[in-house]
Amino acid sequence: MIEIPKDFTEFLYWVKERTELFWSIDPQTSENDFVCEDWIYGAKWIGLTEKEIDAIEIKYAIKFTEEHRSFLKILHTIDRKERREYTETFEEDAPKLIKEFPFFYNWMEDETEIKKIFSWPFDTMLEDVAGNNQVWLKSWGNKPNSEIEIKKIYSEWFQKTPAILPLTGYRFVISDPNLRHRPVLSIYGSDIIVFGWNFRSYLLNELQEHLNISKLVYDEEYDCYDPILFNEVQEIFDEDYKHDESKIIPYWQEMILIWNSGWDSFGLKYPGEEDSEAYLIIKTYTPDSKDNSPLTFNAF
Repeated sequence: MIEIPKDFTEFLYWVKERTELFWSIDPQTSENDFVCEDWIYGAKWIGLTEKEIDAIEIKYAIKFTEEHRSFLKILHTIDRKERREYTETFEEDAPKLIKEFPFFYNWMEDETEIKKIFSWPFDTMLEDVAGNNQVWLKSWGNKPNSEIEIKKIYSEWFQKTPAILPLTGYRFVISDPNLRHRPVLSIYGSDIIVFGWNFRSYLLNELQEHLNISKLVYDEEYDCYDPILFNEVQEIFDEDYKHDESKIIPYWQEMILIWNSGWDSFGLKYPGEEDSEAYLIIKTYTPDSKDNSPLTFNAF
């Protein structure tokens, strides 16, 4: 049994202590069921000062919510990046290159990555709207034939969406203090899901492997041991994704629900739930001269 603090500040310190303890154990010598990866062994969180956070807001012309500021002060990111090896071609003799990936974005150092990821939601959704996926929201009316008009309608809609700020990878937190719910969204083009309806549940989800909050349970059918979340954690997730009429995300919600993959975010069951492949729930409102049948998700 574990006790997960409900107070957000206490929870952040709990995350800090528990993750750093997990990372302090040498994965090469440990006999524990779960160990950290080699690259993160010995890692520490590096929080920001109030002055640094204020300077970041000015630099990027943004505004952090109070819970986001607390996250930045206590956690923010860690003192290293993951180094991944890759090749630019599939040829056997292709030179191996190294690229570094931040654990969470470092607002003091990752200016290039942060500026690039700021444009990710707009650019990748536009690719789905104007490209092969033919995504078109019902609220936009009938889809015009003109690509210029398509981009204009989409751009005007995007300008109305609540502000989002990047956290790590393709995760963005809703950053409008006037909203009751400010979830963290995972955005890959128009395929968007809620990765946590608040910062607390999000961090439990994002960091579950680093928080050591699972146990191994034997599966008789497959004759193997599977990691299962502790009951206390699973209960938080179950509660987080319960259907609640108050869970409204202006503008973003319609885009989230256009794909079946987003329905679980609101505790809803989508038509054809037995299907595992992502597909469009809502008709795409294309002109009569074009195909208007539901499309499967085509990641680019």
